[in-house]
Amino acid sequence: IVGFVLSLLAIWGGVQLKEQGFHGDWWPTGSTWIYVLLIYAFLASVLPVWSLLQPRDFLNSLLLYLGLGLAYLGLFVGNPEFDAPAVIAHPEGAPSIFPFVFIIIACGAVSGFHGLVSSGTTSKQMDKETHAKPIGYGGMLGESLLGLLAVLACTAGFRSPETWHNHYESFEKISTGLANKLGGFIDGTTSFLTDLGLPHDLSAAVIAMVVVSFALTTLDSATRLLRFNIEELGQSLKIPFTGNRYLAAFLACLTIAFFAFYEVDGKPAALALWALFGTTNQLLAALTLMMVTLYLKHRKWPVWPAAIPAVLVMTTTIIAMVHNLTKFYGKDNLLFTVGLILLGLGIWLVVEIGLTLRQNRSEQGPEVELENS
Repeated sequence: IVGFVLSLLAIWGGVQLKEQGFHGDWWPTGSTWIYVLLIYAFLASVLPVWSLLQPRDFLNSLLLYLGLGLAYLGLFVGNPEFDAPAVIAHPEGAPSIFPFVFIIIACGAVSGFHGLVSSGTTSKQMDKETHAKPIGYGGMLGESLLGLLAVLACTAGFRSPETWHNHYESFEKISTGLANKLGGFIDGTTSFLTDLGLPHDLSAAVIAMVVVSFALTTLDSATRLLRFNIEELGQSLKIPFTGNRYLAAFLACLTIAFFAFYEVDGKPAALALWALFGTTNQLLAALTLMMVTLYLKHRKWPVWPAAIPAVLVMTTTIIAMVHNLTKFYGKDNLLFTVGLILLGLGIWLVVEIGLTLRQNRSEQGPEVELENS
């Protein structure tokens, strides 16, 4: 409670400094903040999860609940009209709905990154296996509420059709970079909070902090997971010293630093590779569902609840990856090369899982025949 109150006071204090015209020359630059975040990510990945990562995520969750609650309350109080058109059949420059929509609507439906987090960190923070159901179901409800709020903010959050059309005047404009995407959500949700009588700058700061806290949660969890991956790869390849958590965490942060500072066409490589996020995330989601299918089969439970969506997600994702490769070919060598490697790894893992399923079936053949007879 004390930490949450201090967080809110810090947000309020930052807004007050801005309103007073504060522009300190000593304030850290963007590059300095990258170093600060890398140090934080290193500490969060090597320290016990209860000492830093868990309490900070807990504070972030409280901030998220506050932001969601105020936004929905403001939506009902203000009762805004939907300034966005209900349907635009042929938006200029936009790709086809299939398979585009399947790699964009991710986290609230199915997310590969969440599959990594649930196995890497969430499972290690539960007291009992039975707690997985309320945590998973509650997480799904939370993501759905956030996804719905994003849709509402980007449709009813704009106060006039002209404002909406200026922001979404072309698909190319809104699909390039994160600033336009996040700007629409922050501006729209801020308008809901102002309907409650809250100051505009304070409302924008609260919503911006909700967005940033999501990114920070991703940073520390992803660094910890990358550390796990480096340790496992080192153990499999029998590389010495990679089992040391500090060395593995340093290598993880070094990898992140490369993508943060190395520039492609004048922008960080991480932003350039962002174009691959949708397909990469859904590829991991399909592989997660396939692993769940193998687990269910091993336990001799019904496999179709996981197998059917696994086939659907994998098929649409591979089609989307091939479509992206044709778009990147001859235009962006970095995206084409990385995308081709990911596609190859994905197909390889699908073959491995198919061989495993076939092997399990052959091993269970005589037993199944005996049971049938």
